[in-house]
Amino acid sequence: MARWWWRPGAAEPAVAGSGPREERRWQRAQPNTVGPEGISDAEFAAKLEEVRRQMGPGFRVAVVKPFVVTSNQSAEDFEGICRHTIRWAVAMLNKDFFSREPNKIITIYLFRDKESYRKYAWSLFAEQPATPYGYYSPEHEALVMNIDTGGGTLVHEIVHPLLTADFPSAPSWFDEGLASLYEQSHQRDGQITGMLNWRLPVLQKGLRAGHFVALEKLLAGNNDEFYDDPHGMHYAQARYLCYYLQEKRLLRRFYREFKKDHSADPTGIKTLLRVTGKDSLKELERQWLEFLAPLSYRR
Repeated sequence: MARWWWRPGAAEPAVAGSGPREERRWQRAQPNTVGPEGISDAEFAAKLEEVRRQMGPGFRVAVVKPFVVTSNQSAEDFEGICRHTIRWAVAMLNKDFFSREPNKIITIYLFRDKESYRKYAWSLFAEQPATPYGYYSPEHEALVMNIDTGGGTLVHEIVHPLLTADFPSAPSWFDEGLASLYEQSHQRDGQITGMLNWRLPVLQKGLRAGHFVALEKLLAGNNDEFYDDPHGMHYAQARYLCYYLQEKRLLRRFYREFKKDHSADPTGIKTLLRVTGKDSLKELERQWLEFLAPLSYRR
């Protein structure tokens, strides 16, 4: 067994945005979703050969639907991360949430170290990464990762294209909250389950410092407001709101009903109150903070 790839339940280092400011993720595309037949095996095979030619010797390639994956890792590490991280995460997320897949093949570029990550982000896309960990670029239909920093960011970023295909109008708070939830996760009762992680101390420190954002403002804010956050509270609060729903066994119901009713409830506030049985966001906020108060995380 390879010694370092991320597996469900593995302790994670801080991942994307672990500093005081989260880097804005690439603006999500608004895709058409696939028809009943999806992307053909021939299309995957053609994309595999395209990526093989693009990357050249020293890179491995594999199909892990709906992705084509390439990396300059060792054969053992590459096989391990394809099987134990990517394939596992896709299977669990689709089982619990998503019924529609991306209508285009997304390439996952896994670079084994910081040097090759920065080198190929520039040579392939003329980009200098804004984060040392990894990012999703709908423009290039690519996940670009420095996998040496761990696999939590990879699972986080996998959520984005899958959610975009299934629920393209999801607001930023839920898009990032759900993705952040699975940065550190394991399998519990046959379902992917987010664990406590480093964003909990960020949230607790922010509460003590007076940086808490009222739920009404967090949920009703636009994309720019969500990402313009110097303290990391928007990501932390969104993650632990999803964590709260998960632990109350309401997250999957919330997702189904929010997606169905989104045109009448674009922020998710009405759906959130309905599925939690609360009369107001203030009541939900109070009980959510009481739920969080005794929790602690130690890496």
